[in-house]
Amino acid sequence: MTRTPPHDEAAERAVIGSALLAPSLVADLADVVQADDFYRPAHAELWRVLVGLHAAGAPADAIAVTAHLANAGSLVRLGGAPYLHTMIAAVPSPANASHYARIVADHARRRDVADLGSRLTQLASSTGDTRDVLAAGRALLASVPSAAWPAPMPLTARTLPRPFPVEALPAWLGDMVGAVAEFTQTPADLAGCIALAVLSTAAGGRAEVEIRGSWREPVNLFTVVVLPPGSRKSAVFTALVRPLLAAEAALIERTRPAMVEAELALRVAAKAADRAANAAAAASDAAGRDRLLAEAAAAAMNADSISVPPLPRLVADDITSEQAASLLAEQGGRLSVLSPEGGIFATLAGRYSGAPNLEVFLKGHAGDMLRVDRRSRPAERVDQPALTLGLAVQPEVLRDIAQMPGFRGKGLLARILFAVPENTVGRRRIGADPISRTVSDAYAANLSALVLGLASRRDPILLPLTPEANEHMLAIERDIEPRLAPSGSWAHIVDWASKYAGAVARIAGLLHLSEVGPSGSIGAGIFTRAATIGAYFAEHALAAFDDMGADPTVEDARHILSWIGRTQTERFTKRDLFSAMSRGRFRKATDLDPALNLLLGHGYLATVAAPDRRGAGRAPSPTWLVHPEVIRPAGTVKPISAGRAS
Repeated sequence: MTRTPPHDEAAERAVIGSALLAPSLVADLADVVQADDFYRPAHAELWRVLVGLHAAGAPADAIAVTAHLANAGSLVRLGGAPYLHTMIAAVPSPANASHYARIVADHARRRDVADLGSRLTQLASSTGDTRDVLAAGRALLASVPSAAWPAPMPLTARTLPRPFPVEALPAWLGDMVGAVAEFTQTPADLAGCIALAVLSTAAGGRAEVEIRGSWREPVNLFTVVVLPPGSRKSAVFTALVRPLLAAEAALIERTRPAMVEAELALRVAAKAADRAANAAAAASDAAGRDRLLAEAAAAAMNADSISVPPLPRLVADDITSEQAASLLAEQGGRLSVLSPEGGIFATLAGRYSGAPNLEVFLKGHAGDMLRVDRRSRPAERVDQPALTLGLAVQPEVLRDIAQMPGFRGKGLLARILFAVPENTVGRRRIGADPISRTVSDAYAANLSALVLGLASRRDPILLPLTPEANEHMLAIERDIEPRLAPSGSWAHIVDWASKYAGAVARIAGLLHLSEVGPSGSIGAGIFTRAATIGAYFAEHALAAFDDMGADPTVEDARHILSWIGRTQTERFTKRDLFSAMSRGRFRKATDLDPALNLLLGHGYLATVAAPDRRGAGRAPSPTWLVHPEVIRPAGTVKPISAGRAS
């Protein structure tokens, strides 16, 4: 039976994907991994292209590499543009690129060793002088370097998730995001996420993205940025939301004449209905009364048919679910909650009512029919509610909402695009450049045009994907599916990850509306940029759910690492570990498996081949070797003796 040579295609994709995301990494990665280290020939050729472009000083991002391969006639043979996107989307974090490169290089050395073994076996089987055979064997052994442990990869995505891809936004929006981030000395993630929420406010409920005919996604988003106090969240909100409020004021002025006319018509019709009713009541004969009653009924129905348009409202702040439902019904199903604080979460959890009420926000994201009951008026139905959420919260709020009843179980957290950027407090540049008037005016003008141009639409615009964009969507779905398996990298956030492809489509719809307008199909270029933003949110979701303690396997793995470090255990069996662990955490030995598999996959442990089983006795317990850095972190001296589990 032929064994597949040692390799890790996921690590190979992660190396290339990291280089495509951050071309500046190529030089450092090239010191670790060579093209011949890749197992897949396509990956080896792609790596040669990336290194060659970098050496020539040419751009080496995804667009440039795609164009280079297309010109060379090798794009289709190497998987096409969708495969490049798949590799980008598969990158958990470019910060770990060197770790992935070491995994690839390590497997290459292992293949060298396997090849060496085959050659030594052939040599030993050959005829000839024994001394010549031994000399040739020693020469072969000397030609292969030993394979060292690669550095273990962090258990979580806490370490430096990628920054917000400002370049993926339309120019007028990206310029404003960059200028606001520079002036406030805040991470671009904050301005970028609020900018997406502002677009969602302008377009939510006005458009839907059509995917392969029957799948439709509205374009409203829920975004939440996590930053500590003193991070200038309010300043960023003010800069980006003020022009939205100005557009809201322009809508009010545009609506006011129609309101006045409708109010006047209603008063006239109501008085006419009153006069008709009084006349019918005063009629003395039956025939005349019937005629007057019919006229009074018609007049009352005419008065009832006159609807006074409400004052347009785009944005609310800290409101209750009941208030949100009323405003959604009043505003034709469209509303946005934008706030630099997270008080809305406590309100949803029942701060005022004593019981959580998430229905409005759940249905407002999905676009599911919402029935609004009113005390003084008949119940109203909102067929396709479109609620936008754009918040900035403190880390404590993030941890609190994970414990709030129903937030995870009912799917609210699964609907949120989280951002957990690096905190810049203490490293901010004093006297940063102010926001250019040209940039702010362009932002205000484009945003106002988007708001005013879409406000009068009652039925959503349909924005289909082009065939090329649909192929990109299929590539995303194929890439996601294995990650959702119980052993997959997204298994612990499967609720969030199941909505990931839809979120990318929503972002693509917003980019199209803000760049092309309310017509046409969403092309591959815009969809690729939306996928880049989606990959950003995927990485930050892992960090956010990790901070919320959403993955108990990580905590179990940390508990095992703590025991290893405390006892300085270099090698242990599963039986050793289970005997040493608290039975309160691991009730049976199989409960250890998820954490052990996680540590194995992240390079903290290595399996030891089980000895051949002899006889009918109990099978030997699985055995693991421990990464030297777990026992002896870099720069420390190894202790004289290492303890074993008792």
